[in-house]
Amino acid sequence: MREGKQDEIRASDPRISLTDLRIDPYSPAEMAGRAQKVGEAKAGHDFVNLLTLAVLAGAFIALGAQFATIAGIDSALGWGPTRVLVGTVFSIGLILVVIAGAELFTGNTLIIMAWLGRRVSSASLLRNWAVAYAGNFVGAIATVLLIYYAGQWAFAEGRVGAHALNIAISKVQLGFVEALLLGILCNAMVNLAVWLCLSARSNVDKVFVIIPMIAGFVASGFEHSIANMYFIPIGILLKGNEEVVELSGAGGDALADLTWGSFLVDNLLPVTIGNVIGGAVMVAAIYWLVYLRTSRNAA
Repeated sequence: MREGKQDEIRASDPRISLTDLRIDPYSPAEMAGRAQKVGEAKAGHDFVNLLTLAVLAGAFIALGAQFATIAGIDSALGWGPTRVLVGTVFSIGLILVVIAGAELFTGNTLIIMAWLGRRVSSASLLRNWAVAYAGNFVGAIATVLLIYYAGQWAFAEGRVGAHALNIAISKVQLGFVEALLLGILCNAMVNLAVWLCLSARSNVDKVFVIIPMIAGFVASGFEHSIANMYFIPIGILLKGNEEVVELSGAGGDALADLTWGSFLVDNLLPVTIGNVIGGAVMVAAIYWLVYLRTSRNAA
């Protein structure tokens, strides 16, 4: 852009700086610095703001989950392409979190970068995670209730509900170690999506980096704790509907496994642990080690 044109733009809006006019992405080293600043800001939220934004994040991810449920019905694309389609539409959840603004527990594991840099205390880190997790749960369950009582599951002659029920059953049947490892892989990809957003200078950039990462983890069958706060409870509510059960083809043993206890212990617990490891260790700690370790030592 010509210098005269830059001066004209800045004169029309004094808030615009030369940095705002750049279109090149931030470098990985710059992204690391931005991650620390974002982590500080997130850890500094007051309780009401943090909880409110966490409830929104849970609802956003739940909306993405129900959208993904719809996309997976009656597809003639074949198993692999259908999974990619399901993942692509599910990405609306993280897009809303990042661009609209919300506090997502799985993404907030990236705050570890600020914690390792001694910019965030252990108490502030754990407070953020605890409130974000609780708020995400409230937002997701509220969305489950809205979807269930709105009767959205009855669409497509009940096939929406049948598909939702089968998704829930498949998740509670995972073994503990399997769910843990799938949780690790999932949140490594989610945090890489958030990490790549730190390179972006526009919302368009953010959307373009989020979609392939989220589509990839969903297509691969990885496990996301907050998404499962929608997928499994909606199935628990639907298992009492005889028509949905018949359409799903689920047997009695499978339905017996689908309980609140199996949801919390067999799926949510290992997946949450895996999500923390995947985000905090496999992404945040590694990038801190590469780009920020020496700056802390110097300090």
